[in-house]
Amino acid sequence: MKSAGKTVLVAMSGGVDSSVAAAVLKEQGFEVVGVTMKIWDCGEEWTGCCGVAGVEDARRVAHHLGIPHYVIDLRDAFEELIIKPFCEAYLEGKTPNPCVLCNKWLKFGELLKKADKLGIQYVATGHYARIEYDGDHQVYLLKKGRDRNKDQSYFLYMLGQEQLRRTIFPVGGMTKSEVRRRARRLGLHIAHKPGSQEICFVPNGNYRDFVIKWSGVVQKPGPILGVDGRVIGEHQGIISYTIGQRRGLGVSAGKPLYVVAIDKARNAVIVGSREDVFCREFLCDEVTFVSGYQPSSMLRGQVRVRYRQPTTWARIIPSGHEAVRVVLDKPKWGVAPGQAAVFYRRDVVIGGGTIRSTVRAGSKEVRHGEKGG
Repeated sequence: MKSAGKTVLVAMSGGVDSSVAAAVLKEQGFEVVGVTMKIWDCGEEWTGCCGVAGVEDARRVAHHLGIPHYVIDLRDAFEELIIKPFCEAYLEGKTPNPCVLCNKWLKFGELLKKADKLGIQYVATGHYARIEYDGDHQVYLLKKGRDRNKDQSYFLYMLGQEQLRRTIFPVGGMTKSEVRRRARRLGLHIAHKPGSQEICFVPNGNYRDFVIKWSGVVQKPGPILGVDGRVIGEHQGIISYTIGQRRGLGVSAGKPLYVVAIDKARNAVIVGSREDVFCREFLCDEVTFVSGYQPSSMLRGQVRVRYRQPTTWARIIPSGHEAVRVVLDKPKWGVAPGQAAVFYRRDVVIGGGTIRSTVRAGSKEVRHGEKGG
């Protein structure tokens, strides 16, 4: 338990989770300072975390709680560290997760820098995750949130020991319904505010148009190939396709076809049967472990490759610096390069990384993603 009476900087998005987090900490005796990160100009009509309404909601909550509130402008950092790699990954035919990068560089990067400048020891967010200290091994543990339907530990695997030591997740041990009840009891005007369902900087969910507009890259037509290499159609740009996609392929084969892989080097989209989309192993790079130490030998763990997807048991095998090979006990459907793979041991996060390439369940040697696709 981190010490009450200390000052804590709370990232307040204007949503119910971060608002209740600030209220809980104040009730526990912390000196609370609220801060809202201005990260993207989404327009006044957008009600998500980076819109004008979000900033105003956070300001109203802070006033209601009687705590100071500040807005810090991180738009340049957000564009360089989040928007740019997100768009570049999509242009490479990958499936990136910008929330992971945002947590790494902004919420637990820039926020801690701001806390240091203000002489504040702790930072807090409204994430549904938990932190526990294991005294026997003298290590901080990152654990799943109590509400399994809202658990956000998947997005936090990159947190290290120093960050966990200084971080508090006040709602991690609560369910979403408990958070809303607490907000109502406190009289907070955002008690019934819906949660954000989309990536904050793409309000309409149209990633393709956003990436093209931001990058200015003109998409080029290319071949649609069967898994046997035969040309069966033409696509109008690889950015319009994702692994596992069935609709909108523009080809007919007398049976359902799915996107199996995207080959950036050949500007090709590869399609096959539903069975062809199953993956039996994959390589990860940019791997980090919460303990700060990469294991020297194979370990058993559970792996999650998409938020809220069930975990799968696997062998996690070191494969060089910050890299591992993951061999699944059972093939998993729809694994794509660019996704985050997060490793668990029951409810404890071991670590995670970015999927670089995959091996199809029915393939002996072919790896997808090695050449950028």
